[in-house]
Amino acid sequence: MKTVIISNRLPVKIIEENEEYTFIPSEGGLATGLADVYKSGNSIWVGWPGIEVPEERQEEVTQKLSKLNLYPVFLTQNEINLYYEGFSNEILWPVFHYMVTYAHFEQNYWDCYKSVNEKFAKSAMQVLQRKDKIWIQDYQLLLLPGILRQKLPAATIGFFQHIPFPSDEIFRLIPWREELLNGLTGADLIGFHTYDDVRHFISTATRLLPVNSSSNVLNSNERQIVVEAFPMGIDFNKFSGLTATKEVKEEIDYFRTGKEGMKIILSIDRLDYSKGILERLKALELLLQVHPEYIGKIELFMIVVPSRDTVPQYSELRDQIDQFVGNLNARYRSINWIPVNYFYRSFPIEVLSALYATADICLVTPMRDGMNLVSKEYIASRNNNDGVLILSEMAGASKELTDAVIVNPNNLGDIMEAIVTALKMPVEEQQQRMKAMRAIVEKFNVKHWVNNFILRLNEVKDSQKSLLTKHAVNAINEVIAAKYAKTTDRVLFLDYDGTLVDFTGNIDDASPDAELYDLIENLTIDHANKVVIISGRRHETLEQWFGHLKVDLIAEHGAWQKSHGDKWNSLPLLTDQWKQEIKTLLETYTDRTPGSFIEEKSYSLVWHYRKAEEGLGELRANEIISHMKILAADKGLQLMPGNKVIEFKNMEVNKGKAALNWLYDKHPDFILALGDDHTDEDIFRAMPEEAFTIKVGNNISEAKYYLNDFKEVRKLLWSLVKEEFVERG
Repeated sequence: MKTVIISNRLPVKIIEENEEYTFIPSEGGLATGLADVYKSGNSIWVGWPGIEVPEERQEEVTQKLSKLNLYPVFLTQNEINLYYEGFSNEILWPVFHYMVTYAHFEQNYWDCYKSVNEKFAKSAMQVLQRKDKIWIQDYQLLLLPGILRQKLPAATIGFFQHIPFPSDEIFRLIPWREELLNGLTGADLIGFHTYDDVRHFISTATRLLPVNSSSNVLNSNERQIVVEAFPMGIDFNKFSGLTATKEVKEEIDYFRTGKEGMKIILSIDRLDYSKGILERLKALELLLQVHPEYIGKIELFMIVVPSRDTVPQYSELRDQIDQFVGNLNARYRSINWIPVNYFYRSFPIEVLSALYATADICLVTPMRDGMNLVSKEYIASRNNNDGVLILSEMAGASKELTDAVIVNPNNLGDIMEAIVTALKMPVEEQQQRMKAMRAIVEKFNVKHWVNNFILRLNEVKDSQKSLLTKHAVNAINEVIAAKYAKTTDRVLFLDYDGTLVDFTGNIDDASPDAELYDLIENLTIDHANKVVIISGRRHETLEQWFGHLKVDLIAEHGAWQKSHGDKWNSLPLLTDQWKQEIKTLLETYTDRTPGSFIEEKSYSLVWHYRKAEEGLGELRANEIISHMKILAADKGLQLMPGNKVIEFKNMEVNKGKAALNWLYDKHPDFILALGDDHTDEDIFRAMPEEAFTIKVGNNISEAKYYLNDFKEVRKLLWSLVKEEFVERG
C-alpha cells in the first residue's frame, strides 16, 4: 500500500540546457511539506513536469523522474493555456477569491479543464494499485476525485484545497458548478485551511447537490464524505535554523549597516490582485501624511515576486504599483532616506531569511488568502521573540495567529493605526505575543499537517467500512434470504414514505406505483407472510391505497389499526382537544415560511417544510421545537422531528407500541422491520433481538443494518419473493 500524491505541478523544475534535461527541486511550501512522504520508498507523486516535452523524449523524462519517485503528466502548451491559465486562473482563482468581475466563463476553458483532469486520471492509473491511498492537491484538479472514484470505487481518496472556498452565493455563479461539486465529492475526506471554508463548502454542497449533512459530514448515497479544516504549517526548524547560518548572518549585517535607528517594515507577496498590495501602499502614504513624525524613521521593504505578468490584469497591477511607489518615493524621499524599497523579483531563501530576521514589522494584508505562509515564516525566523506581525483577517492564518495585530485589509485607516501600534509596542508585549505565536507555528508545522490529514483519511475510510458491514446488500441480503427460506410464520413491518417510495414535494404525489403493488401482491401470495404497512399517513389515505390488498394497516403512527378484512379501530381514550391551540401556534410559523403547510390527522398535526427554501425550513423547524417542546409535554404530546416534517401527536401513539401491540399473542419465526424516520426508531427498539431491523439512509440508528434508498428496499424485498419461488420450484 503506497500513498500517491497528485498535484498540478511536480515538486521539481525541469531545465533544458544543450538538449539535456536536468531537475532541480522546487521551493514551494507543498513540495517541502510532502517531501518526506514521496521520498520514502513506497510513494509516488504524479504531476506536470513544468515544460512541454516533445513526444519522442517523453519516455526518457519518465525514466529519469521514476528514480525520484515522480511520474509525469505530459501537457501541451495549448492545454496549459486553456486548463491552467484559462479555467483554473481565470475562473476558479478570481471566483474563489471573491473577485468575480475578473472571471471569464469560457466554454473552451471548461472543455479543456475536463479533458486535462481525465488525462491526470489516466496517468495516475498507470501507477495506482487497488489499495493505494490517493491524495489530490488543489483547485486545478477538482474533477479528479470523481473520475478516479468511478474507476476505483473502493479507493481511499483525500482532497486538499490550498485556496479559500467561497460562499454558495458566489460559487453558484460558475456555470459548471454541479460538475465541479460532483468531482469533489468523489473524495472520502475534503480538507481546507479554515473552518469558514468548511462551512462554505458544506452549505454549497447541500444546496446544489442531492446530499444532506450532519455537522461536518456529507451523506451522499454511496458513502459519507468528511469535510474538515487542516491549517497548513511550514517547516519551522528550517526557518528558525536559517538565521544562524553563515550566509544569512552576513546578509543580516549587510542590511543593518547604516539603518541603526530605522524601523524596517517587510512585505512579501506574489504579484496578484488578491494580495492587497496597492492598499498597503496607500496605508503607508496615509501614515506619512497623518504622522509626519515618522518621515525618515521607517522604511518599507516591499518584495513582489513576478507572476503571470503577461495577463492584462496582472501587468496592469504591476504598472499601478510601479507608478504608486515612484510617486510616493519622489514626494517623500530625502538624500539618504527612501520610504519604499521596492523589488519586483524573487530572492534566494537566505536573503528572505535575513529580511525576516531584521524586519521590526511584517505586514501581511491580503484581501483574501487560503492560509498565507509568509506570516508563519516571519514568526519562525524571530528567534529573539521580538517583532510585530500585522495580519489581515481575510487570511486563513489569522484564525490561528490571534496574537498578531489583526486588520481589515479594506480599511486603510485600520492598517495605518496597526502600523503605529506596532511601532510603539513595548518589547515585553512584542515578546509575549511572539512567544505564543511561535509555539503555535512550531507545533502545527507542515509535518503535523501531513500526518493529521493522512490519519484522518484512514479514520474516515475505517468508519465507512464499518458502515459497509451494516449495508444490507449482498452478504447480509443472503443471510436474510436464507432465514426467510427456512421459516414459515413471517411478519414484515414496512414503513411507507421514504421506505417503499421516494419523497416528493407534494405529499399527495407519493401514491403507490404499479411495481410496488406487484411487489406487495407477490409477498402476500405466500400464506406464511403477514405484511403490515405502518405509516404516519392518515388512515383514509392508507385505506384508499392498500385497502384492497391482503395486508394489515397501522396508520398515524399507531392511532388507527386495521387487520385485513376487518374494520378500522382507533386507540381507546385518545383525545384531540389539544389540536386547536397547537394548530393556531403552528399557523403563525406557516405564515412566516413560504412553502410550508399543516396536515391534520385525527390524533396528530404535522408541519411540512419540504417545499420551503433550503435553510429557512430548518431554521423554522428548530424554532418550533425550542418554542413548543414544553407546551407539547404539558399536554401529554410527543413532538417528533422527521424528514422535512415535525409531528405533534398523543404520547400513547407510537409506532413501537403499535408494532408490539400487533405482535401480542403471535409468535412469528421471522421478523423484518424497515423504516427511514425518527418515528421508526421506536419500532427498531421494540423488536426482539432476532428480528432484522433495517434503517433506510446511512445515519446513526437503532437498526442493525441500513439500505441507501427505497430502490434498495424494493430490491431486497423482490429478492425474498424470488427466494420463495426458488423454494417452491
